[in-house]
Amino acid sequence: MTIRHHLNDDLLIAYASGNLSEGWSLAVATHLAMCSTCRQSLAVAEAAGGALLEEIEPVGSDEGAWEALKARLGREPTPPVQPKVRPASAVIPEPLRSYLGADLADLKWRRVGTAHQIRVKTEDQETQVRLLRIPAGKPVPEHSHGGRELTVVLTGAFHDEIDEFGPGDIEDADGSLTHQPVANPEEDCICLAVTDKPLRFTSRLVRLVQPLLGI
Repeated sequence: MTIRHHLNDDLLIAYASGNLSEGWSLAVATHLAMCSTCRQSLAVAEAAGGALLEEIEPVGSDEGAWEALKARLGREPTPPVQPKVRPASAVIPEPLRSYLGADLADLKWRRVGTAHQIRVKTEDQETQVRLLRIPAGKPVPEHSHGGRELTVVLTGAFHDEIDEFGPGDIEDADGSLTHQPVANPEEDCICLAVTDKPLRFTSRLVRLVQPLLGI
């Protein structure tokens, strides 16, 4: 498995510092579980942040205030969802598998148009988290984005106007991108999708049924 689409620095730093809400953190942790390159980058970022904090000298003689500040900075306001390297036998890595309560073979899907989805329950009020299964060779209706969308491929692959995305790849999309992801013909594409605003579909018909589909 060769992963070509990685986390950007902003996401890595926000994840390391605990500044991502649960939905975004789950997407990042899922990618990290599959991507050794980004795990190494995360370790470097965490080490650099800790070293920088230790090197900053307090101003004046108020050592107590400085120690309190360091302690406060050291606390993570939103503990990031922790990745675990995916076992070879598992299609869905931890921590996502624990959120779903099962691995791929035991999941119960809900049909949404030509695709299927599972809502992933979190405590996060900011994002919507879904597992998607796009049938081999089939497209997702063309859409843009009301906000941000992170998509992590678990198995299979899809291609769109940007590139091709295979297992472990992550796509970071926003309102500037209009695309129509199409699953590659060899097998169904299963991916984790996290959004903070509804998708903006090009088709009027899809927009009419969008509230019923929950997307």
